[in-house]
Amino acid sequence: MSHGYVDPFDPKLARALRPPSQMPWVLTLLAIAGGGGGAAWMWGEMGKSKAAAAEASTRADAAEAKRAALAPQVEKLTADNAELTAAKEALARDVEAKTGELAQLKGTADKLQEHNAEMIEAQVRDEIAKGDVRLTESGGKLRVDLVDKLLFESGEATISKRGEGVLARVGGVLAQIDDKTIQVSGHTDNLPLGDKLTAQFPTNWELSAARAVTVVRFLVDKANVPPQRLVASGYGEWNPIASNKSPSGRARNRRIEILLTPALAPKLIGRAKLEAQVSNNAVASNEPKKTAKTAKTATPARTDDTVASHARRHKTKK
Repeated sequence: MSHGYVDPFDPKLARALRPPSQMPWVLTLLAIAGGGGGAAWMWGEMGKSKAAAAEASTRADAAEAKRAALAPQVEKLTADNAELTAAKEALARDVEAKTGELAQLKGTADKLQEHNAEMIEAQVRDEIAKGDVRLTESGGKLRVDLVDKLLFESGEATISKRGEGVLARVGGVLAQIDDKTIQVSGHTDNLPLGDKLTAQFPTNWELSAARAVTVVRFLVDKANVPPQRLVASGYGEWNPIASNKSPSGRARNRRIEILLTPALAPKLIGRAKLEAQVSNNAVASNEPKKTAKTAKTATPARTDDTVASHARRHKTKK
């Protein structure tokens, strides 16, 4: 091989004569571009983070300002709650004390009610023994039933002499009871009135009402019972306490009923007076035992409708 000859197929020569590659420059440019883009992204993210931090700080400042503004209200509500709790506890103690006091007063009132019944019973003991007067006590109410023959003649609304004596004794007790409403009601059987009576009393309602009013007037005028505590009503035949199918049942239904109930606006009576009245009842223990006992039974159901819509004229009583 001659030194002046160059082999065109020599690989070394081909590599030496090959133009330099552009890839490094491309890679460099890509790296620079990527770095710039990353820096821009990072810069943007930093900006967002700063804005978010600023917004969070602003919200925190606003929340703190609101908390500071609400702090006095919270403090006041806390104080009010403590005050209400203390008031509730004090009220509970007061209710407990009043409940005990009420129970004590109720016991005293029950004793007075029993004493009232005993006083009335003492005044009409003989009539009770004969069955002409009945006493019943239930639910704070005291009822005195007087058969009509004890007070009135048949078909009459004028009190008999015997009836005046009985009412005077009962009225003397009623005048002393100042915490009750006294309802006087007239009742009849279901037999119609005779022709001689219908001119004055068209039906049993008129007769029962007239008798009740007569008794009320007697209690006011003769026994000095305060009129504002009295009520007169006529039930006619519509509130029986026995069957009208028998003479004995009709006799029981023909009655005057005196009902003592707690007044709607009761007169205030001091505890000392109540206890004094109860202590005075001890005198009754020295009296002989009564021959008749007060019947404590449930008061029959009744209505306050003293005039029913089905009023009718009755046939002539035989």
